[in-house]
Amino acid sequence: MQGPLRHLVSYGTSRSEGYRQAGIYVGRVLKGEKPADLPVLQPTKFELVINLKTAKALGFDVPATVLGRADEVIE
Repeated sequence: MQGPLRHLVSYGTSRSEGYRQAGIYVGRVLKGEKPADLPVLQPTKFELVINLKTAKALGFDVPATVLGRADEVIE
């Protein structure tokens, strides 16, 4: 195999959702709310990304049912 091996699977919070929430918080602070009074939010949106190129390099077959649940598939 040439070059560094990439991640096979990634599961975590949605970056775009995190940025959106941060923007909402900034807007609330700019409107005069105290940062200490703002609630702490837990992420509610998660993303599953599967890298088929890495799976192939490792000799893994990813089932179609898993691919169907992925938010993004890297070919």
